[in-house]
Amino acid sequence: MVEDRFPRVVSLACHDLRTPLATIYGFARTLGRGGELDERNARFVEMMEAAAEQMTELLDALGAAARIAADRFEPALREADTLELARAADQRIEASGVGATIETDVEALERALRALAVAAIRFGPADRVAWHVDGRLLELAPVRAAAAPVVTGEEIRDLGALVARAVIEALGGSFELAGETLRVTL
Repeated sequence: MVEDRFPRVVSLACHDLRTPLATIYGFARTLGRGGELDERNARFVEMMEAAAEQMTELLDALGAAARIAADRFEPALREADTLELARAADQRIEASGVGATIETDVEALERALRALAVAAIRFGPADRVAWHVDGRLLELAPVRAAAAPVVTGEEIRDLGALVARAVIEALGGSFELAGETLRVTL
């Protein structure tokens, strides 16, 4: 009984944490825009804003995991090109190849693909990684031996990678590791 309620408790906690987080983020942005801070304090406010944005992403990931676990994941489906989905604003992540048009939850899948790439960089370690796209098949490389169990979710060390796998599978996709290449089929 308790296990059945846990995903709902996590969802509720994610929802309830958003209000104080929004307050912190709002005040940090207000302070930063005031233009009255010295360089040191302005840098502190920038760090607070970045931390609030990161906490928002973590809450989004945790909320998605809870919805998937509770079988309440309702993807907002729309058409997207797989190559565009693999592209990230992060300069350490490259994307090339030929995409295909699919119907998917664009935001959730973009976050998932970015999270897998970031985990490969962080735990590899690697300076850069690249997605090669061939229609519905997306290949991420290099996924070094140290990063492989984290990226695939075998080791529970990165929330983003764990949720990425759950999202991809909830959207009907799959993935497998072949050497230093993670193959995601959408």
